[in-house]
Amino acid sequence: MTFSHVLGYPRIGADRELKRAVEAYWQGSLDRDGLESAGRELRARHWAAQREAGLDLVTVGDFAFYDQVLDLSVTLGAVPARFGAEEEIAAGEVGLDTAFRMARGRAPSGEPTAACEMTKYFDTNYHYLVPELHAGQRFRLASSRLFDQVAEAQALGHPVKVSLLGPLTWLWLGKEKGEQSFDRLALLEELLPVYGELLARLGEQGVEWVQLDEPALVQELPTAWQQAYEAAYSVLGRAPVKLLLASYFGGLGDNLNLAVGLPVDGLHIDAVRAPEQLDAVLDRLPGYKVLSVGAIDGRNVWRADLALLRERLASARMRLGRRLWIAPSCSLLHVPVDLTRERDLDPELASWLAFARQKLDETVTLARLLDGRATEVDRRRLEAATEALQARRDSPRIHRPEVADRLAGVEPADHERRSPYGVRAEAQRRALKLPLLPTTTIGSFPQTDAIRAARRALKAGELSRDEYEARMEEEIAYAVARQEALGIDMPVHGEPERNDMVEYFGEQLDGYAFTRFGWVQSYGSRCVKPPVIYGDVSRPGPMTVRWSRYAQSLTDRPMKGMLTGPVTMLQWAFVRDDQPRETTCRQIALALRDEVCDLEAAGIRAIQIDEPALREGLPLRQGEWPAYLAWAVECFRLSAAGVGDETQIHTHMCYSEFNDIIESIAALDADVITIETSRSDMELLDAFREFAYPNEIGPGVYDIHSPNVPDVAWMVALMEKAAERIPVKRLWVNPDCGLKTRRWEEVEPALANMVEAARQLRRRFG
Repeated sequence: MTFSHVLGYPRIGADRELKRAVEAYWQGSLDRDGLESAGRELRARHWAAQREAGLDLVTVGDFAFYDQVLDLSVTLGAVPARFGAEEEIAAGEVGLDTAFRMARGRAPSGEPTAACEMTKYFDTNYHYLVPELHAGQRFRLASSRLFDQVAEAQALGHPVKVSLLGPLTWLWLGKEKGEQSFDRLALLEELLPVYGELLARLGEQGVEWVQLDEPALVQELPTAWQQAYEAAYSVLGRAPVKLLLASYFGGLGDNLNLAVGLPVDGLHIDAVRAPEQLDAVLDRLPGYKVLSVGAIDGRNVWRADLALLRERLASARMRLGRRLWIAPSCSLLHVPVDLTRERDLDPELASWLAFARQKLDETVTLARLLDGRATEVDRRRLEAATEALQARRDSPRIHRPEVADRLAGVEPADHERRSPYGVRAEAQRRALKLPLLPTTTIGSFPQTDAIRAARRALKAGELSRDEYEARMEEEIAYAVARQEALGIDMPVHGEPERNDMVEYFGEQLDGYAFTRFGWVQSYGSRCVKPPVIYGDVSRPGPMTVRWSRYAQSLTDRPMKGMLTGPVTMLQWAFVRDDQPRETTCRQIALALRDEVCDLEAAGIRAIQIDEPALREGLPLRQGEWPAYLAWAVECFRLSAAGVGDETQIHTHMCYSEFNDIIESIAALDADVITIETSRSDMELLDAFREFAYPNEIGPGVYDIHSPNVPDVAWMVALMEKAAERIPVKRLWVNPDCGLKTRRWEEVEPALANMVEAARQLRRRFG
């Protein structure tokens, strides 16, 4: 019998119950017991969904109140000293508030301190907390949460498979800290006994299978790391549990022989991103190993072609027999929870989609089809999938000839500004009249309860469009007035009218569709609702001009218009899979180009085109980087290059390790780039020691994801570090990201300190 399972399931809940519970706990309106109860209820519901769908195992270990990488760091006792958790570690139970302080710098108990660095998990839009590693670091089991959750699932009668990030990938995702230089791989010897103890305790609980996630195996690995896999799994393979080594997000490539040969009981591969690797794995897989084939797309929302998958996997079923397992390609964390809640979605479009709950059904049905034991329900699913996929291919709403014709007419000159940066910079200095070290923000200001209430009232029909827009004008006027009072040199309108930096624009573009409940976790309690790009993209009319023009009318200072860039509009959506991603991105770039030109015509002389997802879109294998970077850079330039020299183009990137693509960042030719550097203590600027970045840059001086108000002296010190790498005349002072998730009582003192830091720096460097 072909086994079916998942690598992980969304933990936020169909109605974002986890977000609400966690934020209520942070705010003091829910106590610890209430938070823990909410977690138990969600886990029980999600395990039940897996069993009701017919999966053979439920996955335990994929739940976290903030981040699963953070939870593993806590479990291993890898808590930085500044969090004062020595006694908790020694007692073997690091508290939940300590984990929250690691994540966000503050919790209901404990002293506030600098949060851990946060960045993207491989090439996803999910953010993880970076493990901080020190020379000579010691590890020990310091949390029982995983074991408690296993006991919960067993008490409910579920057959359990535990999901756990593997030791090499955990080290791979970490970062060396401290003054002493060392190689974090040297910590493996100290780490393995703790993993061994963890696996032994799971074995004592009666767990048969443990899934060790090692997605680092789909990247190019140094020889020392490849050899470390062999050494590590020779040790871990002796544990009293069966190990399923899970790779995902791509093909194993030159690590295929390594992965197949490791002393584990099973291997999971991603057959969606890398279907070509299946035959090679089948040819090399030892006769005792299980092969879990990730056949259902865990990263996108399109319905699976069950008939095609049955045909493709028939040979694997014949060769492996009971050793074949079927699963989604990766954890379902990256897709929304349940399509059945989308009662307002266009029925034709809905028939093309599958969310996490539906992917459980697809997984089970595919396994049964391969076995020849399909039920009547399975046969109906197969028939419905085949009909829906054919209807999608034939639908006239997918392809628009005028969009294709415009794209075909793009010339090389359309990617070039009229003058080089040096000429533009002088024109912009004359036009904008900004001081040395000008201050600005990244774009958004707090999305208050009043703003959200107005948006809900508009959707419910309780507010007319005119009444809603009048309220948004009041919010914009307030934000502009506060910035003038604070002394911000280049204000923004604050984006009160925007629900999300991608959703807002997608709602106004043809080719995009939106859900009501399609929430996906981005980090912690932050959830996003990615749009679905189902067809050719174009812009029916202006999207932001009305708001930016109004904001500019309120101030003599240069107002910055705010747009989301084409690569981010692509990356942070569920993208159509029937044409190359770069083609879709170029369509978006042309739509944004029209908006940029309209903003300039409306008198907006600074326009920010955010591209936080540019680094995230990199293929995981460096050999594939040049092709991606070529079209990604071209798309940004296509969106930005239609304006005159006096119009200053900004871009923003947050939580992205882009030192290794700095030349491509420069090739964007943005006049100003703002980046996240506060959590990394300006480490991201190390790239500028060897590369002379030609344009202006604003290294973020405070972490907006923490409620802590930054100290003036601290921000001054960060900018002094930046001035060692970038000429002062090309530096800006700004936060590291937008402020929509913060409250005004946090934002105002933080920005006041930032402006004061800029004033002190001007006196020093003036």
